[in-house]
Amino acid sequence: MRLDDKIALVTGAGQGLGEAIAVAMAEHGAAAVAVADLDADAAEATAAHVRQAGAQAEVIACDLRDRDQLAGMVEQAVGAFGGLDVLVNNAGIVETTFARDTRVDELSEEAWDAVHDVNLKAVWLATKLAAPHLRRSQRDPNIVNAASVAAVAANARGAAYAASKGGVVQLTRATAIDLGPQIRCNCFCPGLIATPMAVAHLQSTTDPERAERDAVSRSILPRMGRPEEVANLVCFLASDAASFCPGSAYFVDGGMLASRSTMRHA
Repeated sequence: MRLDDKIALVTGAGQGLGEAIAVAMAEHGAAAVAVADLDADAAEATAAHVRQAGAQAEVIACDLRDRDQLAGMVEQAVGAFGGLDVLVNNAGIVETTFARDTRVDELSEEAWDAVHDVNLKAVWLATKLAAPHLRRSQRDPNIVNAASVAAVAANARGAAYAASKGGVVQLTRATAIDLGPQIRCNCFCPGLIATPMAVAHLQSTTDPERAERDAVSRSILPRMGRPEEVANLVCFLASDAASFCPGSAYFVDGGMLASRSTMRHA
């Protein structure tokens, strides 16, 4: 899982999974991590932790819905460190960020578009923009995308999120084919992880405590996952240890999908 001398760019790194991933990469030996986030102050806080963990850090404020800012993000990362070895498309949002009425027949087009712009289109655009730089890397260049268990097990009132994450899984496979064997691409599929976004989503329900109990009760491990548990998987996928692993989706969900399958067939 060592990432010695690698240069990484992590989106959505101001909090939650992105922060944990950026710091874990530094802890596993990355030379430098570009910390990109919509919130520059949050990105700066993460960058401070990255530096404490022993890596260089570059703070990049970026709205992933703006193509010019995406292009600037990649160029700033490459310019700061002289290249790029790993792109982690981590940033993601849910429709409850934009609307209270999120049932499939109630959801606004604006909310649908916003979720897909960040969760899917930005993943493709960042990949497109980073690919020329990754091709020049001599350190096992690769891309790691954030999908979700929602890609294969949708929840009520989460159509946009589920559809976008299903798209990420297929985009990951297509990217691995198109860019391989020079550039590997994989995705990780978290279950319920204790991140600010997940907590906010639970808080948006009529009974947050019950919502959390119901969610974790469907897993083999009856608890929310920790961000660092996901970050460890991402570091493995980004490392040379995963050199024979292209085009796959890896689940880190506490056994949620396995448990759901058992309940359906009990």
